[in-house]
Amino acid sequence: MSFDRLKRRDFITLLGSVAVTWPVAARAQQLERVRRIGVLMSLAADDKESQVRLAAFIRALQDLGWTAGRDLHIDLRWGDDSIEVAHHNAAELVALAPDVMMASGSAAASSLKRATTAVPIVFVQVAEPLGGGLIESFAKPGGNVTGFASIAYGVSARWLELLKEIAPGVTRVLVVRDPDSGAGAAQFAAIQSVAPSLGMELSPVGVREPSAIERAITALSGTSNGGLLVTTSTRASAHRELMLALAARYKLPAIYPFRFYVASGGLICYGVDWIDHYRRAASYVDRILKGEKPGNLPVQAPVKYETVINLRTAKALGLTVPPNVLAIADEVIE
Repeated sequence: MSFDRLKRRDFITLLGSVAVTWPVAARAQQLERVRRIGVLMSLAADDKESQVRLAAFIRALQDLGWTAGRDLHIDLRWGDDSIEVAHHNAAELVALAPDVMMASGSAAASSLKRATTAVPIVFVQVAEPLGGGLIESFAKPGGNVTGFASIAYGVSARWLELLKEIAPGVTRVLVVRDPDSGAGAAQFAAIQSVAPSLGMELSPVGVREPSAIERAITALSGTSNGGLLVTTSTRASAHRELMLALAARYKLPAIYPFRFYVASGGLICYGVDWIDHYRRAASYVDRILKGEKPGNLPVQAPVKYETVINLRTAKALGLTVPPNVLAIADEVIE
């Protein structure tokens, strides 16, 4: 069964193995070979996508020979879009004396780095690990942090191009971005660079307040030839149900950065295969547990991208997906 179709009961079963409580005698016998991993997630515990990504990470560890409750113990903390909560959770995890930690997202990685310079940290979903001060260089991170960078900014320009290809009538685009992050600014700059050649007029809106997003999308619906582009950010992911509902209500062609938007009714996505990233993060955790230093493990860029199209949504919008766009799709939802 693919991770993106993981059923809730399967996730609960898998997660249950993380928190096995062993009898005192058994734990004493296994003390020398049980290793501890701290995991700090960016999204909330009840967020399905967060569950899927965590499950991919745990399954990859199992494939590498680690078994929760036998030779591995995993401590979990979940996010809620608050840097204060991330700092608190990071401090709690460090206090548990893990052998290594995995950070999901920039806020989680920064919070763990702030909490310790000794415990190894493997990050995923961090757009600017160098600019954010997490590492010294991509090839030789140094210190206690390494991981998997989340985006090449050229992808941002491709979002606008794909939106124009699938909905050629769109000329006004609302860009949902995080202006508080360097990644958000860089993504928007890349989008701006191609907008004139595509005949697109851009309007940005921040992701901090759901009410601001709703007002901006509602205003866009009152104009002609409008479209929506959602960039990568944890906050945008947290507000995805609102944006998907508004895009459907106002019949706006929209492009998103991740598959889970399209699986929930979005039109099209192009972006990093996150399940692959979490599997790869497990491989770095495995190598660190076996003695390698995080500062010697290079930070890696994305290697797998995916394009997913929802034909049901296209039909509802009155769009005919061009053959050239269908040809590049990794998945078509009918």
